[in-house]
Amino acid sequence: MTLQILINLTIGLVWMLLHEKWDPETFIVGYLVGLLFIFFLRRFFPTPFYMRRLWAILRLFYLFNLELFKSTIVVARQVTRPRLNIEPGIFKVETKLTKDWEITLLSGLITLTPGSVVMEIIPQEGIMYIHAMDATEFMGSIMESKRVFENAILEVTS
Repeated sequence: MTLQILINLTIGLVWMLLHEKWDPETFIVGYLVGLLFIFFLRRFFPTPFYMRRLWAILRLFYLFNLELFKSTIVVARQVTRPRLNIEPGIFKVETKLTKDWEITLLSGLITLTPGSVVMEIIPQEGIMYIHAMDATEFMGSIMESKRVFENAILEVTS
């Protein structure tokens, strides 16, 4: 991946040298030409096309913001009720992620969404203990968020 980025940057710089203009527009055009060049020659590189991973990172960021917005609405609705009717709870969740940094990223994303906190992680077994503000309402949404985040993280790492 690093090799592809360096080649693409080099093509952008060479493009600027050939056009004798040192402005951002010329570099962007050269970078896009290099991007097409690398895309068409991607089978000759040992790693997959690097824009695929960048797209997966952007998708993960989008999914996190979407889950953040949805859970914020749910928590705001819970807190602004005239009578607080919640049942906090702790539940055990298994993950299919294996690397330490993947599990750490997943637990961070779950913790950053309002209404849930990852309390403990057992990475050898792939188990997380999550505290939910309202276990009855959040159980399904936390499990769905975990599934979505896991798939997005696996897409980034593959």
